[in-house]
Amino acid sequence: MRYHRLFVFLLFLVISVSSVRAQSRIIVRDTLGEQALKLTCSLLHCTVNEGLDGTLGSLFLITAQNDLSVQTLLTDLLNQLGIVDAEPDQVLQVMQMAAPSSLYDTTPVNYYGTTVWNGYVAQPAAQIINLALAQSTYNFTGTGIVAVIDTGVDPTHPVLQGVLLQGRDFTRNQNGGSELTDLSQSTMAVVNGAQPVQLNQSTMAVVNSTGSSTFSQPQYAAFGHGTMVSGIIHLVAPTAQIMPLKAFHADGTGSLADVLKAIYYARQQNANIVSMSFDFQTYSRELAKAVQQATDHGLICIASFGNDAQAITVYPAGLSDVIGVASTANDDSLSAFSNYGQPPVWLGAPGEGIVTTYPFGTYAAGWGTSFSTPFVSGTVALLRSVDTSLNQTSAAQALSNAVYISPALGNGRLDINQAVAAWCSTTHEC
Repeated sequence: MRYHRLFVFLLFLVISVSSVRAQSRIIVRDTLGEQALKLTCSLLHCTVNEGLDGTLGSLFLITAQNDLSVQTLLTDLLNQLGIVDAEPDQVLQVMQMAAPSSLYDTTPVNYYGTTVWNGYVAQPAAQIINLALAQSTYNFTGTGIVAVIDTGVDPTHPVLQGVLLQGRDFTRNQNGGSELTDLSQSTMAVVNGAQPVQLNQSTMAVVNSTGSSTFSQPQYAAFGHGTMVSGIIHLVAPTAQIMPLKAFHADGTGSLADVLKAIYYARQQNANIVSMSFDFQTYSRELAKAVQQATDHGLICIASFGNDAQAITVYPAGLSDVIGVASTANDDSLSAFSNYGQPPVWLGAPGEGIVTTYPFGTYAAGWGTSFSTPFVSGTVALLRSVDTSLNQTSAAQALSNAVYISPALGNGRLDINQAVAAWCSTTHEC
């Protein structure tokens, strides 16, 4: 397989503080003012750089001279008349989302019959949730149909071609479900003026052969989102089938009407799992009804909990018939952007720097609860390998066998091996 030259860019602005020698900088509060502090520094071998509190004139940044020990200087400063506080300066970074190293690991490897990048298979998220251990221990690779309600999928992607069903494009009312059709559109409007809905991506670092000039434009802000979500499901459950249900445009907008059509279509086409990486801020009776009828029909619904960094309820994740998923960092903490709270968050899953498939036969890294949710959707497809009678209640129970972190993440962080082991124990089928 031939891969294009790499080009990486961020779709969201990232702000960082430039690197400084913080180890030699100290923040000092001197009640006697700047002149007194300058006199002190002439004795203790430090330099007063600037005031930090404007006209108040008591808080300053100073720098240790030469190789003077900061700890020694801190001790000496606190022994001086007028100095009431002294602490080291710190280097800060604000949401630095550099592309993860896995995105550059392009070594080709075989993954269940297709050639993929090693960085996709061996990425930290897959290791954290014990994906390979579950697959090798139980020899399960997923079964059934996962309906992905999203921006569509690239049907030509070599990693996904073998598992894709035809799907449906509800933004055009036609068969297909390809998100490549959006590239010919000049504008992306909310369909029918209906209630808008937002895809739950926080940011994406995209690798492609075209460059940023096209896909950094607002009308393509979510282009590739559905292909990325589908790639994560395929990573977890490589033999499960994926049905792309396109209810969103490339700019990330969609309508409640198209989402409803997609849910009913998934049910009528005998899908087994519905993966939804989006949310509404307000409750919809019709959405609740569509989900309830889907689960009554045997479908298992999973949805992302949103990226507002709040303990709020969004929909469909907040519905009692849906497994709501929050995002975790690689250190098993709640992601800074993720919504949280129990109830109704059921569990969390990795959602930072997730390497997955992207249109044009390449890969991207994503941040957001959008990319946590398909890890759970794929896990449910693995659970169906044990027993196809799995339903919403039994799936939720199996998934609750997670790594507990805090109430903010419900039952904890997804552990695929624990979930499969629990379901095997229940069914006595493994």
